[in-house]
Amino acid sequence: METSIRIRLPIEGMTCGACVARVEKALRAVPGVASAEVNLATETASVTLSAGADPQALVEAVRRAGYEARLAPERAHEARASAGWLVAVAAALTLPLFLPMLAAPFAPGWTLPAWLQFALATPVQFWLGARFYRAGAKALAAGTGNMDLLVALGTSAAWGLSTYLMLRHWGEPQPHLYFEAGAAVITLVLLGKWLEARAKRRASEAIRALAALRPERARVRRGETEIELPIEEVTAGDLIVVRPGERIAADGVIVEGATHVDESLLTGESLPVARGPGDRVIGGAVNAEGLIVVRATAVGAQSQLARIVELVETAQAKKAPIQRLVDRVSAVFVPAVLAIGTATLLAWGLASGDWERALLDAVAVLVIACPCALGLATPAAVIAGTGVAARHGILVKDAEALEVAHRVRVVAFDKTGTLTRGKPALLAIEVAPGEASAGGEGARREALAMAAAVQQASEHPLARAIVAAAKKDSLAVPSAGRVRAVPGRGVEAEVGGRRLAIGSGRWMRELAVDTAPLEARAAKWESEGLTVAWLAELRAPARALAVFAIGDEVKPEAAEAVAALARRGIETVMITGDSRAVAAAVAARLGIRDYRAEVLPEEKARAVEALRRERGAVAMVGDGINDAPALAAADLGIAMGSGTDAAMHAAGLTLMRPDPRLVASAIDVSRRTWRKIRQNLFWAFVYNAVGIPLAALGMLSPVFAGAAMAASSVSVVTNALLLSRWKPER
Repeated sequence: METSIRIRLPIEGMTCGACVARVEKALRAVPGVASAEVNLATETASVTLSAGADPQALVEAVRRAGYEARLAPERAHEARASAGWLVAVAAALTLPLFLPMLAAPFAPGWTLPAWLQFALATPVQFWLGARFYRAGAKALAAGTGNMDLLVALGTSAAWGLSTYLMLRHWGEPQPHLYFEAGAAVITLVLLGKWLEARAKRRASEAIRALAALRPERARVRRGETEIELPIEEVTAGDLIVVRPGERIAADGVIVEGATHVDESLLTGESLPVARGPGDRVIGGAVNAEGLIVVRATAVGAQSQLARIVELVETAQAKKAPIQRLVDRVSAVFVPAVLAIGTATLLAWGLASGDWERALLDAVAVLVIACPCALGLATPAAVIAGTGVAARHGILVKDAEALEVAHRVRVVAFDKTGTLTRGKPALLAIEVAPGEASAGGEGARREALAMAAAVQQASEHPLARAIVAAAKKDSLAVPSAGRVRAVPGRGVEAEVGGRRLAIGSGRWMRELAVDTAPLEARAAKWESEGLTVAWLAELRAPARALAVFAIGDEVKPEAAEAVAALARRGIETVMITGDSRAVAAAVAARLGIRDYRAEVLPEEKARAVEALRRERGAVAMVGDGINDAPALAAADLGIAMGSGTDAAMHAAGLTLMRPDPRLVASAIDVSRRTWRKIRQNLFWAFVYNAVGIPLAALGMLSPVFAGAAMAASSVSVVTNALLLSRWKPER
């Protein structure tokens, strides 16, 4: 089976949606290209190429289309911004041309000498505006048009008409010239592109912030010495020494020391989390206090940080489905505008005989019709939406996931590891009457300490749950002697001179232990799907001291997550392979009315498809390998970042911390992003639908048209940037 590779190419020279369509067409014509998507806002092309194809052919194809491309691994967030000094020089040369208008109330009829107007406008037209001529010429050579061609044609017409009138009337009373119109249009377009570049850079700041987390050097322990190495030379298995306040250089496992780790920029979790020996840590996180030694498990491109950056960049480079429609519109837009401009010139010129005025109206049509706003409407919102989502621990795999999420009507949750912690935990203790030296909480703590003493050498998951609960309560666990494990039954040991046993109800019956005082409570727990463990003293008559309920603990945030979805009008369904009793108990605790129990892994995908047919768009939330088919079958798959790679690859969204409340947050940011896309497209279409007829009817000057065109592009990107203020509901 032939493999494929994915290449990201920085593209220079694109200015509108028509440019995007042309570059995509050129790339898709290259042999071996399976798909190509070009993003105007990030100025990148994402190309899927068969393994045997020549990547250099992509660069050549882009150049033949009239643009520049590189195979250098420059990221989108490192793209160069338009030079602000060009705007400043253009403004300094253009402003004097408007002095007569400013002075009109005080000195009617005063104007700058024609030669001075020519001297001021010509550098703006042919030096500062050279970029429009270069790009427009390339478009013409490729047999098409773009925004630069519209600006170059329009401003050249204004400059040429003014120069002709100046020379024709040299030595005579000076007629009205239009040098200020062409200079103003170029200055305003340059200003708009500069502001646009700044705004796009702000929209991509989430990527830059993530990339900046990667330390450049690491302190590695080799034998008895510590040496500093460039991060590129660190390999899996190296022992990395991390001092307080430093960033962890690679993904790994702590082998020495304990600390709190700040993972906020990676997971969105605001508080530092405790980490000790055996715990995994993420490269890029900050070691808040103690010195730790980390054994590296993943470095470079394999690290979680690198995968996060790659995911977000891929999402920003991919197109939302609605953008493909916009690109098709933009591809025919420029030729249509050229036709309208020509028709305006001929219609007004032939009808009125005033060819000067007709030319200016045609210039206004060409300038105002720039489809920049149309091309930026969707990608600017997607960049801002994916960026702010990443800052809060929600990774968007592609723009389509962001577009789909706002339509979700049902969220189906897996239970284990998603709504619950995914490992056994001690949930409750009932102490037999009169069997403890202290009442109430003291009796509970005494029973737990004795149970932990018997179980502390066992590796059984239920035993680990009891020992962990004792540690959590900071209990002094006594030592145990003559420990004997009975397979399938439990463990017995001597603790403080007493012969104790902890195990199943079946073993208690075999040992003739009196469990009657606690039978009702144990039966209730078992009906809820919990596992029951008995603590008994074996001296005659043998009797139960306490009974323990062990189960998969429900996450404290789960009920809030279900309630948050309900407030948004979204129904919650739980799909689990667990028994009906366990599923019913968890569903009751969380307020979930609809649950499907005893569902086999291969049946989960069918359950999701049935929900879609019955109720509309479905999101599936899971974390395990067995959830991957269901995640892929759903309209939107949401993987818990604490889960398996298979689940993350099958999902459209990944939650970087195991908090189910982020599901509602992900839908929120999707809805807001979709709203921004619709707003941007509405105003971009309205702007052109209103502006072009007004210009064709002679109701707009080229200067106003240039200002409006620049303002439309900036307003679209600025509107998208408002998404950066979004914060998850708490």
